Amino acid sequence: MSPLTSPQGAAAELARNAGQWLMGWWRTIHLAALLTVLALSPASYAPENRRAMARHLYLGTTQSLAWFTLLSLLISIVVIRIVLVTAVSYGLSQYALEMVVRVLVLELIPLAAALFAALRCTMPLSAEIATLRSGGGWDALAAQGIDPLRQEVLPRVVAGSFCALMLAAVNSVVTLVVAYLSVYGFTMAGFDAYTHTVGHVFSPAVSIIFLLKILSLGLAVSLMPIASVLDTVARRRANTSAELQGLVRMFLVIVIIEAASLVGNYY
Repeated sequence: MSPLTSPQGAAAELARNAGQWLMGWWRTIHLAALLTVLALSPASYAPENRRAMARHLYLGTTQSLAWFTLLSLLISIVVIRIVLVTAVSYGLSQYALEMVVRVLVLELIPLAAALFAALRCTMPLSAEIATLRSGGGWDALAAQGIDPLRQEVLPRVVAGSFCALMLAAVNSVVTLVVAYLSVYGFTMAGFDAYTHTVGHVFSPAVSIIFLLKILSLGLAVSLMPIASVLDTVARRRANTSAELQGLVRMFLVIVIIEAASLVGNYY
């Protein structure tokens, strides 16, 4: 039996891969800490940095908001109609509205917003960072005394997080309006009952978990793709592209956030 196929060799290879995996996550956490410090630093909001951040915020959000709102509106109408008809057929109409709010607003809208922001905003922004590094622009900025992490990375991470948060916030409101109109129509007669139901769903604990969830999802979809692009150690060792690594890490973090949210809301 060769050393590579022996149990000791397999265990050593497994330990080495696990160590590299943990170090990759540590570098991602370190990058998140650096970006947090830069975001809290007044120097990061000099006029040239403010212009770059405003441009990325505007372009990243406006290119996604209209399309996602339209898609969310269509899906919400279909799902709400299915839930209402099913609840009435089983004699559970009193629970239909609460189910709609829980399923759509608490669970589906934040997740869909994060994924849509990743596809339309954060992954293209991470590709720009990859092009900047491979084309020598990163080193050119550093040679001029400009911190590329502050000028190029921070605005893109902030823009990606803002895009995910804005998509989730706007479409949660749109879904709540559509749910009201689907149940009560164009009248204010059901407003008191509707607000009571929504307030019952969004208890203080659930509201805090919901806020933490959309914030965490926004950070995950904005940070993970760019962190994988900037992780030169992992890119030298890996056989897959940095974009694919970032996608896998992003989905893993999203699953963890969703699981934690479900545990917090229902257990």
